Amino acid sequence: MKQQRKNVQTQKWVMCAILTAIVIVLQLLCTFVRVGPFSITLALMPIIIGAALYGPLIGGWLGFVFGVVVLLVDAGAFLAVNVIGTVITVIAKGFLAGFLAGLVYKVMEKVNTYVAVAAAAVISPLVNTGVFFIGCQIFFMPTIASWAGSGETAMHYLIFGMIGFNFITEMVINAILCPAVVRLLKIGKKTLK
Repeated sequence: MKQQRKNVQTQKWVMCAILTAIVIVLQLLCTFVRVGPFSITLALMPIIIGAALYGPLIGGWLGFVFGVVVLLVDAGAFLAVNVIGTVITVIAKGFLAGFLAGLVYKVMEKVNTYVAVAAAAVISPLVNTGVFFIGCQIFFMPTIASWAGSGETAMHYLIFGMIGFNFITEMVINAILCPAVVRLLKIGKKTLK
């Protein structure tokens, strides 16, 4: 029994390492795929998988890793304006997207696995974008107003120019991949038993 528990823990940490590597690779690749001023976040899928398989803390870890990669390769425009605001916003949005996806999955799994995955797949990009939106309002609105130009308000530019299409794209990608995630979760849970 003790050896079996040790094997399960080893599998958990190996899978966590693999998912961490996938998050890093996907986010690095996504820096080259831009829609508007930002890259599309494909790294949410392994974050959701990790959060569902191993809980909110692993989801939070994977989100944190995602945030660190964003800081290192894709946050230059914001870092130039406000370093502390950028770090807080980027790390918080990543961590919370993974952590809350794990919590939502854990609660909804009692209802149905498909419902749980769909809820986690919706909450993760919603939190990621929502925290980014709040961070922009707190730390970057004067800069965003200057980026908007004279034809539109800063809020309009933030919602429709910076966030809107990216958010919709991320949500659609997650919704389309939900059945695959359910399948992966079922396989993952069978191998853990």
